[in-house]
Parts: sequence; structure tokens; C-alpha cells
Amino acid sequence: MIERYLEKFLFASRWLLAPFYVALVVSLAGLLIKAMQELFHFMTTAVVGSESDVILGVLSLIDLSLTGSLIVIVIFSGYENFVSKIDESAHRDWPEWMGKIDFTGLKLKLLSSIVAISAIQLLKSFMNVRNVSDRDLMWLVIIHVVFVSSGILLALTDKISGESHANKDGGGH
Repeated sequence: MIERYLEKFLFASRWLLAPFYVALVVSLAGLLIKAMQELFHFMTTAVVGSESDVILGVLSLIDLSLTGSLIVIVIFSGYENFVSKIDESAHRDWPEWMGKIDFTGLKLKLLSSIVAISAIQLLKSFMNVRNVSDRDLMWLVIIHVVFVSSGILLALTDKISGESHANKDGGGH
């Protein structure tokens, strides 16, 4: 009987994660404010700025957009994986991917987004190479390579893990 109450208590504790997802929604609003500031800055420099300035402005907007998308992926996937399922029938425009990303898929999407954001930061630095020190550029490349390597290792680990689970379940190759 104690075990059953403990299990109910532990299961109910998953709702403690809900405020974290609400905090991410608030952070998304903060990111939107930064995106609007960047858009204003971009529009004021697009007319008088150089081609590089325009490309850097666009890359900054893409970077903010990817970060916002990443937050949305974490909010919905995390909520559905750890807190509660969302009734998608109540939402006409429910994206197909939502509700289908498991924890492994979430990790891969998260790391893929981080790699893309890192690549954009690196590209922005290359576009502005005159104002970036060799040391800073070196560290940006190293950090990007670490993110790419981590993504590859994570994908390989998940693939190997998936194959070993399939072999245990009798679904081997």
C-alpha cells in the first residue's frame, strides 16, 4: 500500500516540470523582443550597409529563428515526453511532428539545432573576419567541430543502442 502511494506521488511529481516549460514560453517572448530589435537594426542598415552587413543581418535573424524553433521543440516534446500528452484533435493546425518525437529524437533535434546555430555563428565570424581575432576564430571552429562530433557520436550511439534493442526483441537483421 505504501508502495502504491509512493508511486502515485512520484508519478504526480512530473507536473513540477510544467513551470519550466512555462518559463521557456516566457523566454521565447524575450527572444521575440530581441528578434524585433535585430529586425529594426537590419532594416536601418540594409539600405546604407554593405552586402556583408546585409548578409550578417540575415544570418542573425536566421540564428534567432532557429533558437526560437529549438525552444518550441523543447517545450512541446519535453512536455509530451515527461508531463502529459496534448490532445492534438483539439488543434486543427497541429504540426505532424509534434507528439511523435521521443526522448532520443528530442536529443538529436536539439543537438542538430545547436550545430546549425553554431554554424551560423561561425559563418557570421567568417563574414566579419576583419574584426575577429585569429584566436576567437580558432575557438569558434573548435567549438563547432566539438558540436558536430558530439552529434555524430550521439547518433551512432542511438543507432547502436536501437540495433541492440531490436536484436534482444528478436527483430535483428
